[in-house]
Amino acid sequence: MKNFITIGTFDGVHRGHQHLFNLLEARAALHRAKPLILYFLLPPKTLQTPHPEMTVLSLPDEKKRLFKAMGLRAEILDFSKVRSLSAQQFFNRLLNRFDCGGLLIGADFAFGKNREGSAVFLREACGQKNIPFEVAPFYTEEYEKISSSLIRKVLAQGDIARANSLLGRPYELTGRVVAGHKLGRKLGYPTANLDTGIYKILPLGVFAVKVRVGTKMYDGFCNIGFRPTINTLNTLLPLVEVHIFNFKQSIYGRKITIWFYQKLRNEVKFEGLEALKTQLAQDKQQATDILRSIVLP
Repeated sequence: MKNFITIGTFDGVHRGHQHLFNLLEARAALHRAKPLILYFLLPPKTLQTPHPEMTVLSLPDEKKRLFKAMGLRAEILDFSKVRSLSAQQFFNRLLNRFDCGGLLIGADFAFGKNREGSAVFLREACGQKNIPFEVAPFYTEEYEKISSSLIRKVLAQGDIARANSLLGRPYELTGRVVAGHKLGRKLGYPTANLDTGIYKILPLGVFAVKVRVGTKMYDGFCNIGFRPTINTLNTLLPLVEVHIFNFKQSIYGRKITIWFYQKLRNEVKFEGLEALKTQLAQDKQQATDILRSIVLP
């Protein structure tokens, strides 16, 4: 049985991508083929820019898990091995390496060197091989295209509610717990400091979050920023700190995952530690009230 294929980066695996995948499954069934997603681990723009910091919605492990959770067949395309291929060479690889029996692409998709594998090229190439070909229209909401670039913009503005709506799920962040200055512990709100790497987009502010440690879920609040009250950071990337409610384990070196549900406030500079401590108590109560109504699937 041949593969009916779609290709892309699918950063965020958002609702627009999910619509494309549903269409792929329908077209594959119609043509008695198997749906197959070919994807790049990271966006080509991220791999080609000298400043790739905070440019990615979903890291490779997150993307793999999302595809698996949706029951989708997906294989990785190694960008380093295809970036210099001509459109015809790329198309030949689809036929020979991936047994392509049908092709569905998004409206803005192109592949091959200098993006010469346009929809015009692909329609003609598929026609010559008698292979079904289709261009899926943009998936829109209120006349606006749902796209990875839009979600990146929304996250940069700190609008987590809209980002979650566009994604179709809460934005998530996975990182390894590293040692910090232990200031939160002194204030009565110990935090886990996360190393999330350089690529992941980090929305700035204080958020109500769910936290997974091992197999258990906890409520908490997360601060992402530059500690203006303390001013102890010497880094271009913001610090990720999460306070997990009713949690006393030592988890240094372990990976944990955070899901963002609602923004509580922007990060601000307080007059002193007592003012900060008072605000943290308010943050905890507000996050508790918000998360109480969240029912996990």
